[in-house]
Amino acid sequence: MLADWRTEAWYLVGAAALMVIMIGGIAFITLRQFGSYALVLKARSDQAKAESARQAAEAVMAEREMAQERLNQQKQQLDAAIDNMPQGLVMFNADARLVVCNERYMQMYGLTRNIATPGRKLRDIIAYCIENGGISAGADELAAAILEKVHAGEPWKSVAELADGRSINIMTRPLEGGGWVATHEDITERRRAERHLQRTEKFLATVIENVPTTITVKDARDLKYLLINQAGERYFGLLRSEIVGRTAHDLFPQASADLIVSHDRQLLASKKEVFIDEHPVHTPAGEHRLVTARRLPIQDENGEPQYLLSLIEDITERKQAERRIAHIQQHDAVTGLPNRTALAKHLADRLERAAQSRTSFALLCVDLDRFKEVNDVFGQTVGDSLMREISHRLQAVSEGAFLAHVGSDEFVMTTADGSEPAEVLCERMLAAMAEKIDLEGHQFVIGLSIGVAVFPADGEDATALLGNADAALHRAKAEGRATYRFFEAGLDQRLRDRRALHHDLLTAIERGELSLNYQPQAKIDGEFIGFEALLRWNHPTRGMVPPAEFIPLAEESGHILAIGEWVLRQACREAASWPRPLQIAVNVSPVQFRGGDLVGLVHGILLETGLPASRLEIEITEGTLVGDFSHAVSILRRLKLLGVQIAMDDFGTGYSSLSYLRSIPFDKIKIDRSFVMSLGKDKQAGALMRGVIDLAHSLGLPVLAEGVETKEQLEMLREASCNEVQGYLIGRPRPIEFYGRMIGQTTDELGSALAS
Repeated sequence: MLADWRTEAWYLVGAAALMVIMIGGIAFITLRQFGSYALVLKARSDQAKAESARQAAEAVMAEREMAQERLNQQKQQLDAAIDNMPQGLVMFNADARLVVCNERYMQMYGLTRNIATPGRKLRDIIAYCIENGGISAGADELAAAILEKVHAGEPWKSVAELADGRSINIMTRPLEGGGWVATHEDITERRRAERHLQRTEKFLATVIENVPTTITVKDARDLKYLLINQAGERYFGLLRSEIVGRTAHDLFPQASADLIVSHDRQLLASKKEVFIDEHPVHTPAGEHRLVTARRLPIQDENGEPQYLLSLIEDITERKQAERRIAHIQQHDAVTGLPNRTALAKHLADRLERAAQSRTSFALLCVDLDRFKEVNDVFGQTVGDSLMREISHRLQAVSEGAFLAHVGSDEFVMTTADGSEPAEVLCERMLAAMAEKIDLEGHQFVIGLSIGVAVFPADGEDATALLGNADAALHRAKAEGRATYRFFEAGLDQRLRDRRALHHDLLTAIERGELSLNYQPQAKIDGEFIGFEALLRWNHPTRGMVPPAEFIPLAEESGHILAIGEWVLRQACREAASWPRPLQIAVNVSPVQFRGGDLVGLVHGILLETGLPASRLEIEITEGTLVGDFSHAVSILRRLKLLGVQIAMDDFGTGYSSLSYLRSIPFDKIKIDRSFVMSLGKDKQAGALMRGVIDLAHSLGLPVLAEGVETKEQLEMLREASCNEVQGYLIGRPRPIEFYGRMIGQTTDELGSALAS
C-alpha cells in the first residue's frame, strides 16, 4: 500500500533536493552579482571623493594664486608709490645694512643699483657718495654720527649740505628691534626762496623806511603806535622814540586825535579790508595839513584784527596846486574875472535855479568898441592895463551880477535874483564907460555895445540865450554902437544868416569849399617836428568864414562828423606823402567822440593812407571829457592801442582837472595861447605858467605852448623848461605848398629862426 507513496516520496525528496540545489545556486549567483555591484559602487564613491579633493585642491591653488597676484599687485603699487614719492625713502636694519630705498633716494645721491642693493652697509654707501662728490664729510664719522642718533631711540631731523650746493632735509625715525627709516627731501629751492624772502624783507624794510609816504603800524587793541618810518617822523615832527608806545591822544591835539581814533575804530568795527579818507589834521609839530589816510587791518590766524597799518599822504601842497590850477582854468589871466569855463558852470546852475523857482533873469553880451585899435597903436601891455581898468569899472556897477571875461574884448553878464531891470544895469555900464580913462599919460574913451536876452522868453538853455544875446549885440553894433539892444525874435538878420550858413555847410565838402592850412610846430631848441592841420572854409559869397563861426554850427547840427572825417583823411593823406616823417596833429570834436565809431574811422584811414599811427596826433579839448567821462577814456585808450598820440588842447581854458591827467594816457599837453600872451606883463602869469609846466613834467608829459608871437615869450618859455612851441613866431597857418622845403628836405630854417 505504501510502495507507490514511498516511490512518490523519493521523487518528491529528490525534487526537493534538486530545488534546494537550484535555489542555492541561484542564491550563489545572485550573491556574486550583488558583490560585484557593491565594488562598483565603492569605486564610484572613491572616484567622486578623489574628484572633490582634486577640485578643492585646485580651488586652494587658485586662491593662493589670486592671493599671490593681489600681493604682487599691492607690492607693485607700494613700489610705485615709494618710487614716485617726491622725497627719497630709505630703510636700514639694526646692522646698518640697507633694506630698501626708492628711486628718488638713488637719484638724490647719484647711487646706482649695484651700490643701492639690499644688505649694503651704510658706510659703503656714504663712501661712494664721498667719492662721487655728493658728500663732503668723512664716511666713518658720518656713519658713526647716524648710528649714535639711532641708538638714542628718538626721532630726529637734520639738514645735510651737499658739496654741489644742495640742501637735503632728513627726517629719521628709529624702528623697534633696531634699524631706522628716513625720508630725504631736497629743500635747495626752498632754502633759496627763504633767503630770497629774507633779502626781499630786508629790501622792503629799507623801502618802507625811505618811502616818502608816512607809514605807521598800531596795535589793534589799544591803538598804540608800534612802528613808524622816517617820513612819519618828519610828518609828526617827532622822533620815533617819542611816538612808539603812545596813542594819537598822547601826540595830537584833541580834535585831530578824536578824528584819527574815530576812523581807526570805525575800520576795525566794520571788518572792511581797507578804509580811505581825506581829512585836515593839526600835527604834533603844530602844522595844519590836509592828508589822505589809507588804513588796512592786519589779521591774526583767527581772522581777528591784530595790527592796523596806515599809509598817510600829505596832500596839502597838491591841493593848493589844484586850487591854483582850478583858479587859472576858470579865471582870465589878464582881468582875474571868471572865464568861459566858469561862465558855462554858472549858466548851468543859474538856469536850473531859475527853472525851479520860475523866475526870470537877463543875460548880457558886452563888447568893447574900438578896443582893438588901442592894442594895435599902443601895444598889448597898455591894452592889458586898459582891460583891467575896464573890468574894475564894470564890476563896480554890476551890483551882484555875475561878470565873465570870455574873449579879448568880450564880456558876459547875468543879472542876480531880484536885481534891477536889465535896462538900468545897461545904462549904468554905458555911463561908467563914458568917462575917460587916464593910463600911462594917455586918455582913452572906450564904448560898449550890449546885447540882452531874457530867460525864458528868449531862450531856455545856455546856447539859445548866448546866441540870442549875441544876435542882439550885433544889432546894437550895427545901429551905432555905445548902446544896448534886446533880442527881438523874427527881426534879427543874424539869425537868418546863421540858418543860411548852417544850410551851406551841408554841401561845403561836395563843392570843394573846405581846405586845410598847416601851422608848424617845433621843439624849444629849434628842431622842427611837424604841423597842426587847421580847417578853413572859403564860402562862395561870404569869403573866408572864421572857424569860430562855422565849427559850433557844425557841432550843433552833427555835420562835424562828416567834416571831421574829411579833415582826418585829408591830413593823413597829405602827411603820408611827405618825404620827411613829420608829425601831423588833427583836432577832434567832442561830437565825434559821442557819435560814430571814431576808433574804427582812425584805423581805417591809417590803413587807407599808409600813414604810420605814431605820426598821427589826435588833439582833444577838455570839453570832450565832460559828460560820459568813462566812454571818452575808453575811446582814448583804444586809440592809444593803435599807436596814435593823444594831446590835450587848450589846457587851462576848459574843465581841466588833475584827475583827467591821471586817468587818461595823454602824450602831450598844449597850453592855451591866453597863458602865453600874458607872459612878461605880470609876474603872476609867469609863475602860473611855470606851475603848469612843472605839474605836467611831474606827470611825465611834455608841454607845447600855443600862440608864441615874440622872442621874449619864447625865451620865457625856454627858461620855464617848456618842451615845444607853436605860433606866428614859428610860422603862420598856410597851405602846405608854402612849407614845401620843410617837408621835402633837411633844413634848420625854423631852428635858425628860433635861435635868433
